[in-house]
Amino acid sequence: MTKKWFQIGILGVFLLSLCLRFWGLERFNTLVFDEVYFAKFGNNYLTNTPFFNAHPPLSQYIIGIGIWMGSHLPFGQDTVNELTGSVRSPWSYRWLNALTGSFIPLVVAAIAYQLNHRYRFALLAGLFTACDGFFLVESRYALNNIYIIIFGLLGQWFLLLGLNHQNQQRYWYLVLAGVSFGASVATKWNGLWFLLGAYLIWIAAYIIRGIQSFPDNPNLVTSPATVIRQTKIFLNNWYRKWVDINRTSPEIALQTPLQKLTQINIFQMLFYLGIIPAIVYSIIWIPHLQLDRRYGFIAVHQKILSFHLQMGGNSADVHPYCAAWYKWPLMNRPIAYYYQTAESINQPLSVLQPPLPPGTEKIIYDVHAMGNPFLWWFGVAAILFLAVMLVLQVVIPWLQKKQLVVPANMTVNTWMSLYLILNYAANLLPWVKVTRCVFMYHYMSAVVFVFLAIAWLVDQCLSSYYREIRAVGISITFLILAAFIFWMPIYLGLPLSPESYKIRMWFNTWI
Repeated sequence: MTKKWFQIGILGVFLLSLCLRFWGLERFNTLVFDEVYFAKFGNNYLTNTPFFNAHPPLSQYIIGIGIWMGSHLPFGQDTVNELTGSVRSPWSYRWLNALTGSFIPLVVAAIAYQLNHRYRFALLAGLFTACDGFFLVESRYALNNIYIIIFGLLGQWFLLLGLNHQNQQRYWYLVLAGVSFGASVATKWNGLWFLLGAYLIWIAAYIIRGIQSFPDNPNLVTSPATVIRQTKIFLNNWYRKWVDINRTSPEIALQTPLQKLTQINIFQMLFYLGIIPAIVYSIIWIPHLQLDRRYGFIAVHQKILSFHLQMGGNSADVHPYCAAWYKWPLMNRPIAYYYQTAESINQPLSVLQPPLPPGTEKIIYDVHAMGNPFLWWFGVAAILFLAVMLVLQVVIPWLQKKQLVVPANMTVNTWMSLYLILNYAANLLPWVKVTRCVFMYHYMSAVVFVFLAIAWLVDQCLSSYYREIRAVGISITFLILAAFIFWMPIYLGLPLSPESYKIRMWFNTWI
């Protein structure tokens, strides 16, 4: 794929995202799902109304700014309500989320390009992200998960850009990465998992380079005695590389971007991706603490922690859409954000109307926060495939030689696989120990790396010399696009007959 066609394709992906997110943005003149919290909180900042929020305040600041700007525009004011505490139009508290969500496919494509500099891989990653229903739904309402994702992804992108530059340019990109990671955590605490992923891949890069640098045999780790004896030499060399990081050899200059992580020493890592995010996170709290003086910085964090600890477990008795972490990858329990029935398509919608008796409804309006099933399922298969590939690179040589082997020259795709797997794990596995009620939208930060994985797999298929393998790549792409179109009515809340609604609810757990 040439650069020109890549640019045209990315522009098309952005316009698709933009149109889908802004179309009929004000259709439901009410507060949808958690808009009852976040749209109100955003408006509270404009009316100087103190309130307690169970999450950090950044997304509510942004929603408040969007409300203020949207209320001063000459369009989007046809429908209004007082549900936020002031007379506001639904368009005013949703438009900035829609705009922000439209850029997420572009950021994903930018990350993909930095990983292996392939235009087709980057375009597929952006396209698949634009064809996901969960991201589309979250972008169309005044909710906060979109901001966790975009700030976390920007942090990852700036980190990769920094690895591809030297000296002052690198440091500025690392500063931007630290600011972005801090902003992600300042939206929700689970934004910290993006930062955890960066640390994991950095540690992995040092471990791999350390194993490869044993002087007796750079590729083999043999007896425990050899390990103990050479660990001292290795740690000494490692420390010197940390202290004098600017002395790079010609072979380092030829490394993949992720291998260049070993050019960032521990002090730089702690400063740029530790201290700077912490400072940004702390500063973002200042306006909220000035508004609500009941709690100081420490006290408000204690109250937030207490709030989450007191929430019940993953049971339908706590919330009908609670879903434990292991149910997320297979999309076992999506969430109905809005559900309304009507006798005809011309009947005005109102959440104050009593629901029709079961079996008598003729029109169903359902906004379902549900991913693109084929995209999610194929993506999980791609992540597992990458994991198996990495394991086999170690297991097969071990079975042959009974020794641990780390390839001296790991390929770009191998490093990319390691990057995707570690970031996916960093954004999913911390939820294993969480006992409170959690929802499928908590999986959004992990599923982004699933999109990258399936885009990589399809790109590899399309590059094959075998027609059958290329056909597999084309078929996967077609199924993802077709599924997005098929389920689009429940992403956008379009009117459906009961029969049309049922054929889209494949499993009882989806309802």
